[in-house]
Amino acid sequence: MMKKFKSLENIKVKQSEDKVNEYWDGIGILNRTIENRNGRESFVFYEGPPTANGMPGIHHVIARLCKDSICKYKTMQGYRVVRKAGWDTHGLPVEIEVEKELGINNKTEIEDYGIEKFNQKCKDSVFKYQSAWEKMTREMGHFINLKDPYVTYDNNFIETEWWILKKIFDEGLIYEGHKILPFCSRCGTGLASHEVAQGYQEIDVDTVTVPLKLKDEDTYLLVWTTTPWTLLANVGVCVNPNEQYVQVKSR
Repeated sequence: MMKKFKSLENIKVKQSEDKVNEYWDGIGILNRTIENRNGRESFVFYEGPPTANGMPGIHHVIARLCKDSICKYKTMQGYRVVRKAGWDTHGLPVEIEVEKELGINNKTEIEDYGIEKFNQKCKDSVFKYQSAWEKMTREMGHFINLKDPYVTYDNNFIETEWWILKKIFDEGLIYEGHKILPFCSRCGTGLASHEVAQGYQEIDVDTVTVPLKLKDEDTYLLVWTTTPWTLLANVGVCVNPNEQYVQVKSR
């Protein structure tokens, strides 16, 4: 039979964690686990970087725990595990946060505000909660080099990306093609699936059903659409030969 836990008021959890973190900081635990394996096979970890313009949440703790567990496991296997932190400073999450701050609602308003000024505003915002991220990382015992992170808006990082793309292009591994993907007409850009999921909500929209007459008989196809503004440019109707359609007489 399990014994009852003592009152949590008597358990100095926070103080104990602080002492452990202070000890790790004092001995430079991360650097020691790297330096004492000099000459050993390397396992290099570059963090999939978070965006520091939003507060960290419990889901970030879970993700960082998974990354940290792998790095510590490889360290225990004897690998020299270099762990480099990073900050994601590009993309819609950053821009949307600044748009909210400025009261901007579309691309035209960004251009009116000034693209250079808007870009600078985005750069200023990306490290808004950096200290909160670093505090969370330290308190959860995640070992990673936060003092020398890579930053995606840094020109050295951008030039390196272009250099890598050029190498891939020279190898003939980049080709031009077509791909269907979500597109945001407000932002004027394609969207990744996770960006679509971030703002997903069910809304009511206006729809119309349009009768379109067949060329050689007094019969109409009923076409339902949620984008009636495209009707002016329509030149045909698509039908599915494998689908069942119903012919209905209208009085």
